[in-house]
Amino acid sequence: MDSTHALKEGLKFVGPSKTLNDTHPIHNDVEYTKLTRFGKPTAHGLLLASLTPRGASELKDKVDGFVICEHGCRYLHPAVVGDTIRPEFVVERTWKEGHREFCRIKTALCNQSGETVLEGFHMYRVIPQKTEEKIHHAG
Repeated sequence: MDSTHALKEGLKFVGPSKTLNDTHPIHNDVEYTKLTRFGKPTAHGLLLASLTPRGASELKDKVDGFVICEHGCRYLHPAVVGDTIRPEFVVERTWKEGHREFCRIKTALCNQSGETVLEGFHMYRVIPQKTEEKIHHAG
């Protein structure tokens, strides 16, 4: 599939849901966390961020040649152990700089109540596959 035609600005897609778990006391010790402002274990921020790459979404096998070159996020609300988190993605922009092609994807994580717990972005450089790589990959 030609990557330049596979993603269009405004395209929305999702990643798989994941029920959270972790090992640090703030993330797994119920008694300890009763004394914190959260009242129960929370998910690690980097665990949440790891759910946002395009490669972890339903488009992972549909678009080849994407290499992440920048990303960032903001944590809006705590996610607690037991929450089910759903990644959401929107292609914000595709563009070229000379012969190089780029794609910026807006990322978000929503919990089972529909509350957005993280928002961010990923920027990818799109590197087209060589013809022989496409043939080998398809076989």
